[in-house]
Amino acid sequence: LILLSPGRDQSGVTPKAFLLLNPPWSTNFKNDRVTLTCRDSLSPAQRDISWYHNDHLLDSKSEEIQIHKTGYYKCKTRRSSPSDPVHMDFLSDRLIIQAPHPVFEGDDVVLRCQGREATSETVLYKNKKEIRKSYKSNFTLNSVSRDNGKYYCTASRKSIWGITRHISKPLTIQVQELFPPPVLTARPSQPIEGRPVTLKCETWLPPQRSYIQLQFSFFREDQALGSGWSSSPELNLPAMWSENSGSYWCQAETVTHHIRKRSLGSQIHVRRVPVSDVNLEIQPPEGQLIEGENLLLICSVAKGTGTVTFSWYREGTVRSLGTKTQRSLSAELQILTVKEHDAGRYYCAADNIHSPILSKLIRVTLRIPVSSPVLTRRAPGAQVVVGDMMELHCEARRGSPPILYRFYHDDVSLGSSSVTSGRAFFKFSLTAEHSGNYSCEADNGLGVQLSVRVTLSVTVPVSHPVFTFHPAGAQAMVGDVLELRCEAQRGSPPILYWFYHKNVTLGNISAPFGGGASFNLTLMAEHSGNFFCGADNGLGVQRSEMVTLSVTGPSSNKITLITEGVTAGLLSILGLAATAALVCYFRTQRNSRGRSTTGTPSYSPREFNEPSRTSNTDPQEPTYSEPPDPMELQPVYRNVDLGESNLVYSQICSIQGTKENSGETKEEEPAVIYSELKKAHLDDSAGLAINQDRDLEDAAENYENVPCALSAVDH
Repeated sequence: LILLSPGRDQSGVTPKAFLLLNPPWSTNFKNDRVTLTCRDSLSPAQRDISWYHNDHLLDSKSEEIQIHKTGYYKCKTRRSSPSDPVHMDFLSDRLIIQAPHPVFEGDDVVLRCQGREATSETVLYKNKKEIRKSYKSNFTLNSVSRDNGKYYCTASRKSIWGITRHISKPLTIQVQELFPPPVLTARPSQPIEGRPVTLKCETWLPPQRSYIQLQFSFFREDQALGSGWSSSPELNLPAMWSENSGSYWCQAETVTHHIRKRSLGSQIHVRRVPVSDVNLEIQPPEGQLIEGENLLLICSVAKGTGTVTFSWYREGTVRSLGTKTQRSLSAELQILTVKEHDAGRYYCAADNIHSPILSKLIRVTLRIPVSSPVLTRRAPGAQVVVGDMMELHCEARRGSPPILYRFYHDDVSLGSSSVTSGRAFFKFSLTAEHSGNYSCEADNGLGVQLSVRVTLSVTVPVSHPVFTFHPAGAQAMVGDVLELRCEAQRGSPPILYWFYHKNVTLGNISAPFGGGASFNLTLMAEHSGNFFCGADNGLGVQRSEMVTLSVTGPSSNKITLITEGVTAGLLSILGLAATAALVCYFRTQRNSRGRSTTGTPSYSPREFNEPSRTSNTDPQEPTYSEPPDPMELQPVYRNVDLGESNLVYSQICSIQGTKENSGETKEEEPAVIYSELKKAHLDDSAGLAINQDRDLEDAAENYENVPCALSAVDH
């Protein structure tokens, strides 16, 4: 049990001395002797004790004195204040009522009804009201209180003269206070928010009742604190807040007799400390995030008590990003999946019912992964040709710089370039090996992104073709069938081959998939001379070396002329559709590159009669030329002999045209179309060549120039 300091009472005064009686009765018969002993809370008692009778100092200084006079007695030790006075009665009455001393609240008290003579029956009264009757002289009162009630008793005695009844003098039991009302104290008396406080319920027990156990309870206003009754007179509150300010009080109670006393209210005011040193912390610590990550904002204060309101802001915005109110010195706000617009400077504010305090600004930067780059190419024209300068451009629309771009050709690295803004480019001169798939990738350290593949087809100009005979040899006989072979070792298909004899066109053959082409010729004596061929794939005609052939056997100018015409005519009819398509294709290709004029290309011996139109033989810097337009040829004649014999029909048409240009009419160069037809008997295959020679000689005698109404295609 925790009491006040032994040398002090609850008011800070030195504790009182107290008296002990022997016998313990405060009322006695006259001539009785009672011994008084003076004690204080310390033991053993010391000398120099002062005794008082009705406030008069007695001569005795000893610890004990004997008394026999009625009056108030008290004492004092050197270490105590005067004791409470004790009223002692010495009566000459025949009947007295006796109460022990000392009596404290809650004690069980035995009252004695004593007569000078024996009695048969006694009755106890309180405040003139009978409370108990007994044939004995003792009465027990349980748990007395300080109610100032007056007790007396009556006693009856039987004698020869009858029943004699005596009444005692009234007695007021001197019930002392068991313990004073407690006093509530708080340490510290003016607590600060968030800090602990200790409440103490202070009281004390007299030394005569120090063995009694007390229990305590604490209250704020009408609300009980803690767990209820406790044997400890102290209550520890771990933290006090401003809303906990108010009136506090406590109670003390005996465990057995339930003597309960309440303290006065004690006003406790909890002081609030304003916030200070507001700080904003960002995670990741450097404030550098990758787009899509989470941003954590931590706002804290160095000082501040009570409930604090935290708010977060991004510079340039009025509304807060978030607000939290809690009883702590820090709070967190998380921004999920940050975007590019979340970059900027951030700050926070803290307030605990004072003015808000702002933190410093902290910059948040955002790194954006690159998007898939776009690969584009830039060339001089729509058709990509060997020797052209090619530029590959690679650009990612989004991504934090610097960005490293890499270029690939069929998954083989070509080179790389790092840029801080814009696009990257790679420049190179085209060769035939540069055909294939191209791609690029972008990387800024946050992941590699690959572009869509772009296919590039490099057109290779034809090389000088190689012209050969089969069977090989410099001599041949009239009537032999000779295979003329023309092949360019290099060049993008399709390739159109032309065959020439003495600058006269024998015919043309297309090789749609590249390689060479062959042309069969039935030899005549006039076929002696130089042969060569030309190759063209739309990027310029290349000419072979001339090869000389000597043909032995009969010859005739007319036969040679008509044979060449017939042969060329037959080949023209067979290759007319293919020639027209290929010529149109080459014309379109050259027009798209700006290297030729408008029209459908045709090929003739005049291609090689004009040196100024011969193409450059260097494949790296080709000169794109083409055979002359058929309109440039002059009209000759046609055979119109329509006899009953085998017919040879030859026609050469000259077509004159006009062209409007800027409001004027210009005359175009004539176009020439060759065509031949011959008729032979199917049953005379053995003499076919002889009959042809004879018929051609006859037909050659009849020439007539007539208007040409239909084109060679119609014929």
